[in-house]
Amino acid sequence: QVQLVESGGGSVQAGGSLRLSCAASGRDLSSYERGWFRQAPGKEREFVAGIRWSGITYYADSVKGRFTISRDNPKNTVDLQMNSLKPEDTALYYCAAVRSGALNFAATYDYWGQGTQVTVSS
Repeated sequence: QVQLVESGGGSVQAGGSLRLSCAASGRDLSSYERGWFRQAPGKEREFVAGIRWSGITYYADSVKGRFTISRDNPKNTVDLQMNSLKPEDTALYYCAAVRSGALNFAATYDYWGQGTQVTVSS
């Protein structure tokens, strides 16, 4: 059974930085595609960033140039470095994993974490 656990969320002022981490257990996910999504109150879950097993990365336009996704296969982790944070980045952030597929669609993913809250104040 694959389990994903996010950490690193918190409260920060606009312009600040946070680093989220997603630890996987139960299976070696080095050959899996990984992604980060977020969901703000009253809004649908949206794609933030994705990384293929090959290391190719994808970003939502809203975070391009500010967020960086990376993976550490020996540690079975995926991180999301978030810089220049804005109030509109406030959301519950989820990590996800799938064997293969389109990384920007939530329905693609087989495994999800419980989420970590990010709050950015102005």
